[in-house]
Amino acid sequence: MSLLITGSIATDHLMTFPGRFTDSLVVDQLDKLSVSFLVDDLEVRRGGCAANICFGLGALGLSPVLVGSVGEDFGDYRSWLERHRVDCESVHYSETRHTARFVCTTDADHAQFASFYAGAMSEAREIELAPIVTRVGDAELVLVAPNDPEAMRRHTAECRHRGYRFASDPSQQLAFGDGELIRDLVDGADLLFSNEYEASLITTKTGWTREDVLERVGTWVVTLGASGVRIEQAGAEPVHVAAVPATATPDPTGVGDAFRAGFLAAEGWGLSRERAAQLGCLLAVHVVECIGTQEYDVQPDAFLARGTAAYGEGFGAEVGPRLADPQGLSARG
Repeated sequence: MSLLITGSIATDHLMTFPGRFTDSLVVDQLDKLSVSFLVDDLEVRRGGCAANICFGLGALGLSPVLVGSVGEDFGDYRSWLERHRVDCESVHYSETRHTARFVCTTDADHAQFASFYAGAMSEAREIELAPIVTRVGDAELVLVAPNDPEAMRRHTAECRHRGYRFASDPSQQLAFGDGELIRDLVDGADLLFSNEYEASLITTKTGWTREDVLERVGTWVVTLGASGVRIEQAGAEPVHVAAVPATATPDPTGVGDAFRAGFLAAEGWGLSRERAAQLGCLLAVHVVECIGTQEYDVQPDAFLARGTAAYGEGFGAEVGPRLADPQGLSARG
């Protein structure tokens, strides 16, 4: 059984300008704006929702299948992911476009000039899931994470048509998508992921009430930041899971992706949804405490000790054996 993770694959190019942008801007000349800034730092970080989630699953010992579109410049990134257990054989390569890229310059006041190049990501709509499932075996779950909107719509429709169990994670597309798109992405999902603000966007844009959404999905997982997670199902009281306290918070980027990776790992291991949320919170705090979305490492003993301290002995008893033999236990359900 395999976890198929569809979504964006990108790199972040982050630069730091030691001065202030405002010192170089003339208000009454903004219609003729043409400036450049000498930066003193450049960091190139691996990113993209699908790639981040796959990295997290790999860190827990699983071998997820990455499904997305990239350019010919993906070589080094692919090698990195494959070294971390990610199956990249079904990644689509564009013949004309580069891998998606986020380019951002931040000044001393934390003001930013940024651009996002979608590039090869726009070709993700050309990917069919059925041949991938044929290659890897039955799909345990397909995650439809933020991506080219038409790719998300195609993957979701194919899951419904072929009977693949899928999780909906519309996330970043909620701000731009209309009600029709969001309804298409949510309806029929076994799992729906969102944060609290995104939950409001879903109900507002679709015209559905919270109860309407719960009638259309199996489980709604709502992340609440430092307040943890709320798990909702139709006809049941919500279950709240506390977050794991962070020792430092240098960069929250990628926290939601790590949470999803932990949750889906537990899902693949056949654990309860509450335990899945706990594992998600534990993996997420590792991202909070470092800079970069794929710079953390899972040391099983320390990882289990921290999870047990946060959630009790039952956590260690259920998660520990899976970390020791993730693929074997996953295959046995």
